[in-house]
Amino acid sequence: MKQGVCVISKLERILGRFAVPNLTLFVIAGQVAIFVGMQADPALLSRVELVPQKILDGEVYRLLSFLVVPPDTYPIWAFFFWYLFYLMGTSLEAFWGTFKYNLFWLIGYVATVAVGFLTPEIPVSNWFLQGTVFLAFAYLNPNFELCLMFILPVKIKWFALLTWIGFVLTFVSGDWSTRLSVAAAVANFFVFFGSSILWRAKLGQRHMAGQAKRFAVRPPSFNHKCDTCGITDASHPKMDFRYCSQCTADQCYCSDHIRSHEHI
Repeated sequence: MKQGVCVISKLERILGRFAVPNLTLFVIAGQVAIFVGMQADPALLSRVELVPQKILDGEVYRLLSFLVVPPDTYPIWAFFFWYLFYLMGTSLEAFWGTFKYNLFWLIGYVATVAVGFLTPEIPVSNWFLQGTVFLAFAYLNPNFELCLMFILPVKIKWFALLTWIGFVLTFVSGDWSTRLSVAAAVANFFVFFGSSILWRAKLGQRHMAGQAKRFAVRPPSFNHKCDTCGITDASHPKMDFRYCSQCTADQCYCSDHIRSHEHI
């Protein structure tokens, strides 16, 4: 983990001046512009999405324009998506710094574009790449609450779990192009958080091993204990224990002392 931080710090010293501040805002502004343009010209989408074969034919601009392909939904839901995307993206940039946030995007972007050329005729979606911004935010802020249907507060870690389940199901049931897109898009998440996930897994394993060890050495419980000599049905499982009917309290004695004790 420390090595990764050192590498990022070195890269920032060399390339930090090229980092783009407010990257999330630029992406959202582009998506809003395309979304509005599509209302007048639905064919606009086909001219900006990432189709690797079109890039090979000279439409190089698609390497960037596919990042501003808007969500295919109703305006109210698109607005809600952009609001959350802005909230989470700017929060990550504030937490990491501009360069590290740019690097997070760059890793996922390069991986997504690279696997797209393996199936050059099929358009490549930016949906999974944008989803990793949500997953990164949820990983760092698991107890952040979103209001389901604007009423019921739900911690974001549960939405992230559903997102991961969706990614896995898409990977399992999709074609090879979709599988590659999912794997490429989450590459940035595992580059940034893979070591942390492994560390937590090892810590959890040690914790469970410690619990199992403590449970294994825990003294056995007992139901009866002789009030005279202190032996129990756990230490002497073959001993017969009885309660004295002449004592005012419920006094328990082993068979050796049931008749030889002083009544209380």
